[in-house]
Amino acid sequence: MASAALLLPSHCTCRMPKTRRSTRRSRSNPQQPPPPFVTPKRKKVLVPIGLGTEEVEAVTMVDILRRAGAAVTMASVEEQLQIEGSNGVRLIADASISSCVDESFDLVALPGGMPGSVRLRDCNILQKITSKQADEKRLYGAICAAPAVVLEPWGLLKRKQMTCHPAFMHKLPTFWAVTSNVQVAGEVTTSRGPGTAIEFALSFVEQMFGKENAEEVEQTLAFHRNGIHPLQEEYNLMEWTFNHTPRVLIPIADGSEEMEAVMMIDVLRRAKVNVVVASVEKYMEVVASRNVKIVADMLISDAAKSTYDLILLPGGAKGAERLHKSSILKKLLNEQLLAGRAYGETCSASDGVLHRHGLLEGKKAASHRSLSANITDASAKGGVGVVIDGKLITSRGTGATMDLALAIVSKLFGHARARSVAAGLVFEYPKAKMS
Repeated sequence: MASAALLLPSHCTCRMPKTRRSTRRSRSNPQQPPPPFVTPKRKKVLVPIGLGTEEVEAVTMVDILRRAGAAVTMASVEEQLQIEGSNGVRLIADASISSCVDESFDLVALPGGMPGSVRLRDCNILQKITSKQADEKRLYGAICAAPAVVLEPWGLLKRKQMTCHPAFMHKLPTFWAVTSNVQVAGEVTTSRGPGTAIEFALSFVEQMFGKENAEEVEQTLAFHRNGIHPLQEEYNLMEWTFNHTPRVLIPIADGSEEMEAVMMIDVLRRAKVNVVVASVEKYMEVVASRNVKIVADMLISDAAKSTYDLILLPGGAKGAERLHKSSILKKLLNEQLLAGRAYGETCSASDGVLHRHGLLEGKKAASHRSLSANITDASAKGGVGVVIDGKLITSRGTGATMDLALAIVSKLFGHARARSVAAGLVFEYPKAKMS
């Protein structure tokens, strides 16, 4: 009978005596439920801002870290959430710094700018948060004036190699100061200025998410960290000089690429260009592609009452679509073309606005590689980052936006002015004018 029991069919529900072998089978039973899947916790980042913060540095960090998947909080150290940056860009923070005091962050990253760095330094809550970050060996960093004006007085750079903006290097301990674009020293990272902000942000992506993820983000920006700047080509040479202060219109919309818009505004205002930021929405506050809130100077209907020496469009797929649908902007662009005045764009705007309005017909233009196949009459290929064709100027993507803005400065005021502005940005710009 015992042997018969061993021959019971497999579907039998009778219990068999437990043996070591049968126990082993039960442990490997594929019908047992798998262990529960635990969703990885998102990395949390704090980017504080204050009156006079360098807007390119703040927005670049927020943009790139959000691209990488981090949950970034841009927090105001002021009583109000709306902040005016060092070059007049108005940003709206996500939260007040007081609401962040009990939070735990994977990274605290301080933008520079003056008096923005002083405003950060004088914020007791921010000092407490950043000091805790250092004590617990979590990542923190600063760029531009902030390493010397904020971290050094707080005692958070002791026995660390560090860098900062050239104008503030004398405030750092000589033995530990270096001139690297980005300096990583354990859990603290420092950098030099707006021109190194992309490298600075990508360094944090690599430290938190790995080299492969940092390279993926870098590719979306069409940016190269190897120090090689994109080529510039110019066709149908024309003068852009004026006997008055140049007026430039930069229209923005919900979904516009914030890094591109803010870089263009910042660089051109440093060169003393009269820049007008106009919303094509029915409201002044737009929410850009990475959820940065930017407040325009005016609505496009009010901006249309004036004429401009240059109209310059930022990219961003959704933003470009919103710009394309603006009948007022379309009229302004057509008038610009007919009057022989300059116009330009970055990244996806070439597919979403100028191309669709027929304003690239017969012209040579640059575009992001993901869009170039859609632009049959745009001839710029390969490593060309900025293309000028008469009164048209275009760039291939976010990573070439600063090159685009400095090329405009060069056309308006000459190469020497562009070099001077680039030096203040800590951005390597060719000594000789590119052709």
